[in-house]
Amino acid sequence: MTAGRGLDEDGLIIREGALSRVDLAFAPVVAAARERIAAAFGPERLHSAYLYGSIPRGTAVPGVSDLDLLLALRQPPGAADRAAADALLADLDGRFAQLNGGGVLLFAAETLLSELERYDLGWFVACLCTPLLGPDLAEQLPRYRPDSLLARETNGDLAPLLPRWRERAAAGADPVALSRGAARKIVRTGFTLVMPRWRGWTSDLLESAEAFASYYPARGGQMRAAATAARTGSTDPELLSLLLTDLGPWLAAEYLAVHGEKAPRP
Repeated sequence: MTAGRGLDEDGLIIREGALSRVDLAFAPVVAAARERIAAAFGPERLHSAYLYGSIPRGTAVPGVSDLDLLLALRQPPGAADRAAADALLADLDGRFAQLNGGGVLLFAAETLLSELERYDLGWFVACLCTPLLGPDLAEQLPRYRPDSLLARETNGDLAPLLPRWRERAAAGADPVALSRGAARKIVRTGFTLVMPRWRGWTSDLLESAEAFASYYPARGGQMRAAATAARTGSTDPELLSLLLTDLGPWLAAEYLAVHGEKAPRP
Protein backbone atom coordinates (compact mmCIF):
# COMPACT_ATOMS: atom_id res chain seq x y z
CA MET A 1 0.00 0.00 0.00
CA THR A 2 1.36 3.43 -0.90
CA ALA A 3 1.16 6.65 1.05
CA GLY A 4 -1.79 8.95 0.48
CA ARG A 5 -5.43 9.35 1.52
CA GLY A 6 -4.41 9.99 5.12
CA LEU A 7 -1.93 7.10 5.30
CA ASP A 8 1.84 6.89 5.60
CA GLU A 9 4.09 4.77 3.38
CA ASP A 10 3.32 1.71 5.54
CA GLY A 11 -0.43 2.08 5.13
CA LEU A 12 -0.96 3.36 8.69
CA ILE A 13 -3.34 6.21 9.50
CA ILE A 14 -1.55 9.52 10.03
CA ARG A 15 -2.67 11.67 12.95
CA GLU A 16 -4.76 14.28 11.23
CA GLY A 17 -4.41 17.39 13.41
CA ALA A 18 -1.61 19.53 14.82
CA LEU A 19 -1.34 22.75 16.80
CA SER A 20 0.73 24.14 13.93
CA ARG A 21 -2.34 23.87 11.68
CA VAL A 22 -4.60 26.00 13.88
CA ASP A 23 -5.76 29.07 11.97
CA LEU A 24 -4.65 32.43 13.39
CA ALA A 25 -8.26 33.34 14.13
CA PHE A 26 -8.52 30.38 16.50
CA ALA A 27 -5.09 30.64 18.12
CA PRO A 28 -6.44 32.78 21.02
CA VAL A 29 -9.22 30.23 21.54
CA VAL A 30 -6.73 27.38 21.84
CA ALA A 31 -4.50 29.35 24.20
CA ALA A 32 -7.46 30.24 26.40
CA ALA A 33 -8.70 26.64 26.36
CA ARG A 34 -5.32 25.40 27.57
CA GLU A 35 -5.27 27.95 30.37
CA ARG A 36 -8.89 27.36 31.37
CA ILE A 37 -8.56 23.55 31.43
CA ALA A 38 -5.44 23.70 33.59
CA ALA A 39 -7.14 26.06 36.04
CA ALA A 40 -10.39 24.08 36.21
CA PHE A 41 -8.91 20.61 36.68
CA GLY A 42 -5.31 20.82 37.81
CA PRO A 43 -2.68 18.07 37.66
CA GLU A 44 -4.34 16.05 40.42
CA ARG A 45 -7.44 15.47 38.26
CA LEU A 46 -6.24 15.93 34.69
CA HIS A 47 -3.97 13.43 32.95
CA SER A 48 -4.04 15.08 29.51
CA ALA A 49 -6.19 17.25 27.24
CA TYR A 50 -6.75 17.13 23.48
CA LEU A 51 -8.32 19.10 20.65
CA TYR A 52 -10.13 17.39 17.82
CA GLY A 53 -12.31 18.43 14.89
CA SER A 54 -11.89 21.30 12.46
CA ILE A 55 -9.76 23.59 14.66
CA PRO A 56 -6.64 21.36 14.84
CA ARG A 57 -7.20 20.28 11.23
CA GLY A 58 -6.96 23.93 10.17
CA THR A 59 -10.35 23.93 8.45
CA ALA A 60 -12.38 25.82 11.09
CA VAL A 61 -14.56 28.74 9.96
CA PRO A 62 -14.97 31.70 12.37
CA GLY A 63 -18.52 32.00 13.65
CA VAL A 64 -19.45 28.58 12.29
CA SER A 65 -17.10 26.00 13.80
CA ASP A 66 -17.30 24.62 17.32
CA LEU A 67 -14.65 23.79 19.90
CA ASP A 68 -14.16 20.06 20.45
CA LEU A 69 -12.16 18.92 23.48
CA LEU A 70 -11.36 15.57 25.05
CA LEU A 71 -10.09 15.41 28.63
CA ALA A 72 -8.42 12.27 29.95
CA LEU A 73 -8.84 12.21 33.73
CA ARG A 74 -6.90 10.31 36.36
CA GLN A 75 -10.15 8.91 37.77
CA PRO A 76 -13.54 8.14 36.16
CA PRO A 77 -15.39 11.44 35.59
CA GLY A 78 -18.08 12.46 38.06
CA ALA A 79 -20.71 15.16 38.35
CA ALA A 80 -18.18 17.76 39.50
CA ASP A 81 -16.00 17.08 36.47
CA ARG A 82 -18.98 17.42 34.13
CA ALA A 83 -20.00 20.70 35.76
CA ALA A 84 -16.44 22.05 35.46
CA ALA A 85 -16.29 21.04 31.79
CA ASP A 86 -19.64 22.66 31.04
CA ALA A 87 -18.56 25.86 32.79
CA LEU A 88 -15.27 26.16 30.92
CA LEU A 89 -16.97 25.54 27.59
CA ALA A 90 -19.65 28.15 28.33
CA ASP A 91 -16.93 30.62 29.33
CA LEU A 92 -14.95 30.08 26.12
CA ASP A 93 -18.03 30.17 23.90
CA GLY A 94 -19.10 33.43 25.51
CA ARG A 95 -15.67 35.03 25.18
CA PHE A 96 -14.91 34.18 21.56
CA ALA A 97 -17.16 35.13 18.65
CA GLN A 98 -15.17 32.69 16.51
CA LEU A 99 -16.92 29.80 18.27
CA ASN A 100 -20.37 28.40 17.62
CA GLY A 101 -20.68 26.18 20.68
CA GLY A 102 -18.71 23.01 21.24
CA GLY A 103 -18.39 19.93 23.38
CA VAL A 104 -16.11 18.37 25.98
CA LEU A 105 -15.66 14.60 26.17
CA LEU A 106 -14.60 13.23 29.56
CA PHE A 107 -13.00 9.81 30.05
CA ALA A 108 -10.69 8.17 32.50
CA ALA A 109 -7.24 7.68 30.97
CA GLU A 110 -7.50 4.04 31.99
CA THR A 111 -10.62 3.67 29.84
CA LEU A 112 -8.95 5.23 26.81
CA LEU A 113 -6.08 2.78 27.10
CA SER A 114 -8.25 -0.28 27.79
CA GLU A 115 -8.30 -3.32 25.54
CA LEU A 116 -12.04 -2.90 24.93
CA GLU A 117 -11.52 0.64 23.60
CA ARG A 118 -8.30 -0.10 21.70
CA TYR A 119 -9.99 0.23 18.29
CA ASP A 120 -12.53 2.88 19.20
CA LEU A 121 -11.67 5.53 21.80
CA GLY A 122 -8.00 4.56 21.72
CA TRP A 123 -7.90 4.98 17.96
CA PHE A 124 -9.80 8.26 18.32
CA VAL A 125 -7.15 9.67 20.66
CA ALA A 126 -4.22 8.35 18.64
CA CYS A 127 -5.45 9.42 15.20
CA LEU A 128 -8.05 12.18 15.55
CA CYS A 129 -6.99 14.07 18.70
CA THR A 130 -4.23 16.67 18.99
CA PRO A 131 -2.37 16.90 22.32
CA LEU A 132 -2.96 20.15 24.19
CA LEU A 133 -1.86 19.44 27.76
CA GLY A 134 -0.10 16.61 29.55
CA PRO A 135 1.54 13.37 28.34
CA ASP A 136 0.20 12.06 25.05
CA LEU A 137 -1.71 8.78 25.47
CA ALA A 138 -0.99 7.95 21.83
CA GLU A 139 2.50 6.93 22.90
CA GLN A 140 0.91 3.96 24.69
CA LEU A 141 -1.37 2.98 21.80
CA PRO A 142 -0.67 1.11 18.56
CA ARG A 143 -0.65 2.47 15.02
CA TYR A 144 -3.83 1.77 13.05
CA ARG A 145 -4.79 0.55 9.60
CA PRO A 146 -8.10 1.31 7.81
CA ASP A 147 -9.27 -2.31 8.10
CA SER A 148 -12.51 -4.12 8.91
CA LEU A 149 -11.68 -4.42 12.62
CA LEU A 150 -11.35 -0.64 12.89
CA ALA A 151 -14.56 -0.18 10.89
CA ARG A 152 -16.49 -2.53 13.16
CA GLU A 153 -15.28 -1.04 16.44
CA THR A 154 -15.69 2.60 15.45
CA ASN A 155 -19.09 2.58 13.75
CA GLY A 156 -20.66 -0.84 14.16
CA ASP A 157 -23.25 0.63 16.53
CA LEU A 158 -25.62 2.50 14.22
CA ALA A 159 -28.55 0.09 14.62
CA PRO A 160 -29.29 0.80 18.33
CA LEU A 161 -29.04 4.56 17.75
CA LEU A 162 -31.84 4.70 15.17
CA PRO A 163 -34.79 3.98 17.51
CA ARG A 164 -33.42 6.53 20.00
CA TRP A 165 -33.30 9.19 17.29
CA ARG A 166 -36.81 8.30 16.16
CA GLU A 167 -38.06 8.66 19.74
CA ARG A 168 -36.45 12.08 19.99
CA ALA A 169 -38.01 13.13 16.70
CA ALA A 170 -41.45 11.97 17.87
CA ALA A 171 -40.98 13.90 21.11
CA GLY A 172 -40.40 17.13 19.20
CA ALA A 173 -36.62 17.44 19.47
CA ASP A 174 -34.93 20.33 17.65
CA PRO A 175 -34.84 19.06 14.03
CA VAL A 176 -31.68 21.00 13.16
CA ALA A 177 -29.64 19.52 16.01
CA LEU A 178 -31.12 16.05 15.56
CA SER A 179 -30.61 15.94 11.80
CA ARG A 180 -27.06 17.28 12.12
CA GLY A 181 -26.07 14.73 14.74
CA ALA A 182 -27.75 11.80 13.00
CA ALA A 183 -26.35 12.80 9.61
CA ARG A 184 -22.79 13.05 10.97
CA LYS A 185 -22.99 9.55 12.37
CA ILE A 186 -24.54 8.18 9.19
CA VAL A 187 -21.94 9.79 6.91
CA ARG A 188 -19.07 8.54 9.07
CA THR A 189 -20.64 5.09 9.15
CA GLY A 190 -21.09 5.16 5.39
CA PHE A 191 -17.45 6.05 4.96
CA THR A 192 -16.09 3.39 7.31
CA LEU A 193 -18.31 0.83 5.58
CA VAL A 194 -16.16 1.28 2.47
CA MET A 195 -12.94 2.41 4.19
CA PRO A 196 -11.07 -0.92 3.83
CA ARG A 197 -11.82 -0.94 0.09
CA TRP A 198 -11.10 2.79 -0.33
CA ARG A 199 -7.84 2.15 1.54
CA GLY A 200 -7.46 5.44 3.36
CA TRP A 201 -8.81 7.77 6.01
CA THR A 202 -10.62 11.12 5.86
CA SER A 203 -12.66 13.18 8.31
CA ASP A 204 -14.01 15.40 5.54
CA LEU A 205 -17.76 14.79 5.33
CA LEU A 206 -18.13 15.54 1.63
CA GLU A 207 -15.14 13.39 0.72
CA SER A 208 -16.58 10.65 2.94
CA ALA A 209 -19.87 10.79 1.05
CA GLU A 210 -18.09 10.61 -2.30
CA ALA A 211 -16.01 7.64 -1.17
CA PHE A 212 -19.20 5.85 -0.14
CA ALA A 213 -20.96 6.76 -3.40
CA SER A 214 -18.15 5.25 -5.46
CA TYR A 215 -19.09 1.82 -4.06
CA TYR A 216 -22.84 2.32 -3.56
CA PRO A 217 -23.88 4.65 -6.39
CA ALA A 218 -27.59 3.90 -5.95
CA ARG A 219 -27.38 5.42 -2.46
CA GLY A 220 -24.89 8.13 -3.38
CA GLY A 221 -27.41 10.94 -3.69
CA GLN A 222 -28.84 10.16 -0.27
CA MET A 223 -25.41 10.13 1.33
CA ARG A 224 -24.50 13.44 -0.29
CA ALA A 225 -27.70 14.94 1.16
CA ALA A 226 -26.72 13.52 4.54
CA ALA A 227 -23.25 15.11 4.24
CA THR A 228 -24.86 18.51 3.64
CA ALA A 229 -27.15 18.08 6.66
CA ALA A 230 -24.17 16.94 8.73
CA ARG A 231 -22.58 20.34 8.31
CA THR A 232 -25.59 22.61 8.88
CA GLY A 233 -28.56 20.56 10.06
CA SER A 234 -31.97 20.79 8.42
CA THR A 235 -35.58 21.62 9.24
CA ASP A 236 -36.83 19.50 6.32
CA PRO A 237 -38.95 16.65 7.74
CA GLU A 238 -38.40 14.60 4.58
CA LEU A 239 -34.64 14.75 5.06
CA LEU A 240 -34.95 13.62 8.68
CA SER A 241 -37.26 10.80 7.61
CA LEU A 242 -34.73 9.76 4.96
CA LEU A 243 -32.01 9.53 7.60
CA LEU A 244 -34.01 7.71 10.26
CA THR A 245 -36.29 5.41 8.26
CA ASP A 246 -34.56 4.76 4.94
CA LEU A 247 -30.82 5.39 4.62
CA GLY A 248 -30.06 4.76 8.29
CA PRO A 249 -31.75 1.33 8.60
CA TRP A 250 -30.35 0.17 5.25
CA LEU A 251 -26.84 1.26 6.26
CA ALA A 252 -27.06 -0.44 9.65
CA ALA A 253 -28.03 -3.75 8.02
CA GLU A 254 -25.34 -3.48 5.34
CA TYR A 255 -22.71 -2.61 7.94
CA LEU A 256 -23.61 -5.62 10.05
CA ALA A 257 -23.38 -7.88 7.00
CA VAL A 258 -19.98 -6.51 5.92
CA HIS A 259 -18.15 -5.79 9.20
CA GLY A 260 -20.21 -7.29 12.03
CA GLU A 261 -21.42 -5.74 15.27
CA LYS A 262 -19.35 -3.60 17.59
CA ALA A 263 -18.21 -5.31 20.79
CA PRO A 264 -20.78 -4.59 23.55
CA ARG A 265 -19.89 -2.14 26.28
CA PRO A 266 -20.80 -2.58 29.96
